[in-house]
Formats: sequence, C-alpha cells, structure tokens
Amino acid sequence: MKQQNFLKGKAGENLAINFLEKQGFKIIEKNWRFSRMGELDIIAKDKNTLVFIEVKARSSNFFGNPLESVDEKKFNKIQKLAEIYLTKNPNIDFKDIRFDLIGILLKEKPEITYFKGVY
Repeated sequence: MKQQNFLKGKAGENLAINFLEKQGFKIIEKNWRFSRMGELDIIAKDKNTLVFIEVKARSSNFFGNPLESVDEKKFNKIQKLAEIYLTKNPNIDFKDIRFDLIGILLKEKPEITYFKGVY
C-alpha cells in the first residue's frame, strides 16, 4: 500500500509539473526536503512570483476530493518549510510569494484542479 501511494504521488507530481510548465512556470525544485519536518512538493516561479505548490493525487473521490486533505495544520507546515527554504536560499530573485494547490484524480484521463493563491 505504501509503495502504491508513493507511485500515485510521483505520478501526480509529474502531471502537475507538466501542467505548470505549460502555464509558463519555471520549476526550481521538486520534493525539497528539510530533515524530518517534511517536504515542499514543487517550488516554481510564475514570472516574478515564487510559488510553493502542494500536490495531492488520488485514484478516486471515494475518500473525498484530493484537496480536502490540505487542512490548516498542513498549510502551517508548508508555510514553515517555505520560510526555511527562503532562509537557506537567500539569493533567489522574486517580488512576491504565493501558495498554490493542485489536486489530481488519477483516472484514465487525469483530472487536474488548480487553485492559485490559496493562502
């Protein structure tokens, strides 16, 4: 089960990266990890905006929409990781910061839901 979830997550992240690149985003990092605290799925630039993107993928809506699993606690963790990332990478050139969410239903034809500037 763990392996299957890992593969779903990777498939979802790859679909998200392709989607973002088609929108003109420049991918800076994927799966950026800080110790045991966690990871940032995708860090990208949208023009002059640095964007931290959380990706959630599921094979069905049986347990709810993929994005429903991103609650306040999860967002606080993402925000803390983003602060650490910025501290460790002080030379990144950007004017604004944004947090986005991408939910993906992994069907025969994947369904992508994208929320820009959620927090």
